[in-house]
Amino acid sequence: MTTYAIGDIQGCFEPLQRLLEKIRFDPAEDALWFAGDLVNRGPDSLSVLRFVKSLGNSAVTVLGNHDLHLLAVANGHLRYHKKDTFHDVLEAPDRNELIEWLRHQPLLHHDDQLGVTMLHAGLPPQWDLALAEQSAREVEACLQADDYGDFLGTMYGNDPNHWDALNTEIERRRFIINCFTRLRYCDGEGALALEEKGTFGTQAEGLVPWFALNARASRDLSIVFGHWSTIGGYIGNGVVALDTGCIWGGKLSTLALDGSAKLISVEGM
Repeated sequence: MTTYAIGDIQGCFEPLQRLLEKIRFDPAEDALWFAGDLVNRGPDSLSVLRFVKSLGNSAVTVLGNHDLHLLAVANGHLRYHKKDTFHDVLEAPDRNELIEWLRHQPLLHHDDQLGVTMLHAGLPPQWDLALAEQSAREVEACLQADDYGDFLGTMYGNDPNHWDALNTEIERRRFIINCFTRLRYCDGEGALALEEKGTFGTQAEGLVPWFALNARASRDLSIVFGHWSTIGGYIGNGVVALDTGCIWGGKLSTLALDGSAKLISVEGM
């Protein structure tokens, strides 16, 4: 049995099928981890959701920012944006079933046996594994509650940007969401710089990738994540960045979580 972690699919169902053919994925023997952003920007979000859901226990997926965006639009808290491409999901006969399934997926997945942790974007330097898991479970409980729409209406915004600056429950949960689904850069004190999206060297002075902070409490973890297509499959600092820009003319990539140190990729859209 091999477990493979796969980067952001974003509705690119056909490249996903080519990638699974390339690695000879067998759902009866192998497992797939998806690093979030199953939907949006690509042409076939509906097929991606249906396929990943159909894998059952052979798959694990964490939520990304585009997945949360779909939940917010489906729940009526945001309008469908002109760049969105998940209208097929919203009009599908199994829409409600897919939305229910999606909102019950985690923000963080850790496997003790493999010694690997998966999330979509990043961790602030103050969080070790225990605090990261506690924070994830808190927000997951909100997303899985019957009144989850109330939470969706409060989760957007860049502030507060520091773990030590949280004064309310809403602020804490927004900070948690931003770390797990949007984070790329921090400053030396651990403040999130959520507007920085470029590759290394393009960020404002004093900012560093979240995983490059020497004092981060999660530095002993082996982490796989997505979200950051502009760094194109970075491996180092105890992390593997799986998003290689499938939807932006790049590739869709996977890593076998058996000690492999090389991504396996196919051409994207």
